[in-house]
Amino acid sequence: MENLNKIKQNQIKLQNRYKQLIEQAYNLRETDCALSDISEFKAIKLLNKLNRLKYLSREPAKQRLL
Repeated sequence: MENLNKIKQNQIKLQNRYKQLIEQAYNLRETDCALSDISEFKAIKLLNKLNRLKYLSREPAKQRLL
């Protein structure tokens, strides 16, 4: 259970960082395309991590049935 809490906390932190990077990429789109692409790439990598954490934090099948 403690591991699930750590995973959830990490997910929240990564989600906030993801939102910042996406917003930064959007804001830089008109002024600096290269920095915009870098921010978007970092955001995609974070999204990948978030998806892996989502997989780890899912409930086991036995608990879902209860």
